[in-house]
Amino acid sequence: MNDLNGRTALVTGSVQGIGMAVAKALAGAGVRIAVHGLATADEAAATVQAMRDAGAPEARFFDADMRDVAAIERMMADVAGWGGADILVNNAGIQKTVSLAEADPATWDAIIAVNLSGAFHTMRRALPAMAARGFGRVVNIASVHGLVASVNKAPYVAAKFGLVGMSRVAALEYATAGSKASGGVTVNCIAPGWTETAIIEPQVQERAARFGGDRDKGIADLLSEKQPTRRTSDPAEIGALALWLCAPQAHNVTGTTIPIDGGWTAQ
Repeated sequence: MNDLNGRTALVTGSVQGIGMAVAKALAGAGVRIAVHGLATADEAAATVQAMRDAGAPEARFFDADMRDVAAIERMMADVAGWGGADILVNNAGIQKTVSLAEADPATWDAIIAVNLSGAFHTMRRALPAMAARGFGRVVNIASVHGLVASVNKAPYVAAKFGLVGMSRVAALEYATAGSKASGGVTVNCIAPGWTETAIIEPQVQERAARFGGDRDKGIADLLSEKQPTRRTSDPAEIGALALWLCAPQAHNVTGTTIPIDGGWTAQ
C-alpha cells in the first residue's frame, strides 16, 4: 500500500528549501523527479544529481517562469511527454512583507501569479490525467497564512487562502476518481509555520538587527509572537509529511490542510 516506486513527481520550486526536501523524500521512495525552479545550468545539474543520489531512478530539470502561463503550459506538456506527473507538488512561492497602503500592483500581481495562479495552471493540466490513471496526488505547500492572517502580508495571505480553497474544490471534484485498489486521486495542502528557508531570512535579519545582529535572538523574538513551541521546522519535516500524503494508503485523506506550525493555528 505504500509503494511509489517508479511513479513520477513534478515538484515546483525544488532547487532549494522545502521543495528540495520534498523532492528528496520522494526520490528516496524510488520516485522519478521532475525538478523545477529558477536556477543556473550548474544549479540545475547539481539538483538533478542530488535527486539521483537520494534514490530517484531518473531526474530531469524543467524550467518555467510561474508567472508565465505559456511557460507553464510548455512545462506541463514536456512533463506529460516524460511520462506524466503521478504526483504534483506545488511549492514555488515568493513573499514580500508590505502594508496594504504600500503594496504596489506589481507586487500583488507577482505574488498572486506565483503562489496561486501557477498552482491553478499545473493542477488543471495534471488532474485529468491522474483521474484517467486512477492514481494521483496533489500536495500544495500553502502556509499558516492560508489559515490565519498577519499584518503586512495581504498579497501573500490572499494567495495562500486562495490555494487552500482551490485545493478543497479540486479534492471534491476528483473524489471519486480511481479506487482504493488504484490509490485514488487526492488533493491536500501542507501549511508550514516558521521553517528554516530563504523566504523567511529577510524577516529574521530584520529582527536580528534589534539584538545587535544576533540571529538566534532574532528568531526567538520572531517566533515568540506566533509559534508557541518557539522552534522552527526543518524542511525535511515537511518532506516527510508530503511523502506520507502521496502514499497509496492515504487514499482517503483529501481536501485537508495540515499545519506544521508549532501550535500557531491552535491559538
